[in-house]
Amino acid sequence: MISLAPDQLGSVVVLGAHCDDIAIGAGGTLLAACAASPGLRVTALVLSGGGTKREEEERAALAAFCPGANLDVEVLDLPDGRLPAHWGQAKEALESLARKVSPDVVIGPAKHDAHQDHRTLAQLVTTAFRDQLVLGYEIIKWDSDMVQPVAFVPLAASVALRKAELLDAHYPSQRGRDWFDAETFLGLARMRGVQCRARYAEAFFVDKVVLGLGEG
Repeated sequence: MISLAPDQLGSVVVLGAHCDDIAIGAGGTLLAACAASPGLRVTALVLSGGGTKREEEERAALAAFCPGANLDVEVLDLPDGRLPAHWGQAKEALESLARKVSPDVVIGPAKHDAHQDHRTLAQLVTTAFRDQLVLGYEIIKWDSDMVQPVAFVPLAASVALRKAELLDAHYPSQRGRDWFDAETFLGLARMRGVQCRARYAEAFFVDKVVLGLGEG
């Protein structure tokens, strides 16, 4: 098992196509990382929802998911559901961010995600962040796009429960969706926990891992 110790983590970039993507895909990981590394620098970029109630939800939610962190959040106003048609603007936003920060880890959507906005963002991440570990999160939904992940972040029961509570508290605009509830989030986390010998976990996809074994 390869592990990333808290003292090796100083800066994280988290990316979402929509407000709530980051919290759904990596909210537990953010809660655990911020608890283990007080003062962790978390830079969040969301491509859509800017100037709407969704942005207000997102800013409050990410503040709650990143307690004690040095948090910076930017929410753009690209059109929801139309990111492939705004590829150039999305790419420039990522490249601009990459020029400003050099994180230890980048967390964004997975490349196999069936949602066109998620998939477009995922395909751009590694073109902007070439020297970082990039983790692709999963978002459960009605599309049959669930794939077996390869990387896991075990979560204490208290963290998994807190994630579900914060999702419900901070995204009232999503409560009408039939999949947006604690049972969904905890069910997936329980399954991923079984796969890494933990009670709960969040899971991620990795295209490339570089192992430093003392050379250079």
